[in-house]
Amino acid sequence: MDNIIYGVDLSKPVTPIMVRDAIIDCFIQAHKEVLEEMREYHEFKTEEDFEEMKRIDIKLLTKSKFEEAGVDFDHPTKEGIIRVLDKMAKFAANFRKPEIVEKHYGEIAQLVERL
Repeated sequence: MDNIIYGVDLSKPVTPIMVRDAIIDCFIQAHKEVLEEMREYHEFKTEEDFEEMKRIDIKLLTKSKFEEAGVDFDHPTKEGIIRVLDKMAKFAANFRKPEIVEKHYGEIAQLVERL
């Protein structure tokens, strides 16, 4: 078993903020092909600029799912994260195969269990 899931070290205490940020990292990784298409619409000066744009894009998407779920993005709770995770999974199901969604959901669920 890997001791790190989306940057969260499982050998240390896990906080809701860490899980929220892991959700963002998870979505960036899971949707990297779609995010790569942004290069077709905008020329980025550096690779760092492109990586930052991807992070901003997914962070805004994640914030919108927190709002839909009625969860405070800056002060999430375990229960709130579960609601957001369900909304993110439903959204991802529009773009990804069920087994991919289940894999990523399961990884984040491992973090939620540690809260």
